[in-house]
Amino acid sequence: MLQTPSGGAGGGTAARDSGLMSIGAVLNALRVEFPEVTISKIRFLESEGLIEPQRTPSGYRKFSTGDVERLGHVLRMQRDHYLPLKVIREHLDAMERGEAAPLPMVGRQRTADDVEGLPGGRTVARVGKAELLAAADIDEDALREWESYGLIAPLEDGAYDAEAVTVASLVAQLGRFGIEPRHLRVMKAAADREAGLVDQVVTPLRRHRNPQTRALAEARARELAALTMKLHAALVKTALGLHLP
Repeated sequence: MLQTPSGGAGGGTAARDSGLMSIGAVLNALRVEFPEVTISKIRFLESEGLIEPQRTPSGYRKFSTGDVERLGHVLRMQRDHYLPLKVIREHLDAMERGEAAPLPMVGRQRTADDVEGLPGGRTVARVGKAELLAAADIDEDALREWESYGLIAPLEDGAYDAEAVTVASLVAQLGRFGIEPRHLRVMKAAADREAGLVDQVVTPLRRHRNPQTRALAEARARELAALTMKLHAALVKTALGLHLP
């Protein structure tokens, strides 16, 4: 539960009396659960339409308790589910309208604005560079470094698929333990080899004329991908002598 202090440095009596908070007070409240959130991140989320704080005549932002709670939901869905901002915004808007809004899954969004067709009838959710940077809370220099090591790759038009959000978030988290992007090249190489193995199995099915057979190829690819990830995780735990669930 987010804590919303009654006031903050520079908030002023008027802000406290009105129940509104300055951006600094909002930052302090959010950092209880999200220690790495920044003022620039809050401003970016505003620019993306996730929140609409009030403005004083002099242009200062003033946030309501509802704004702070909504920000918490946004940051939580980014952190725990790696959802693109557009998907989060639509989900929260639907909830506020009182509609049934189950939590969406990354990669399953199929609207005309955020998907791109791929060979074999496959589609991929898309995010822009700014959205990717905000989700991972990194700058463009870090993104360029990650791209140079092949950890993330843009699509032909410069956008990114939704899995890039997951990769970027995980790379950022590993970085907090001192694991640098250059150290992750071996993991990228292993992933490429595993993907190649899966492709050998499903490519003949994807080339089949029968649509049902091509659909089977996608289901088979997902199943094999899940099995290879489980095997990879088990092998790493065994190598480290860990006994984890």
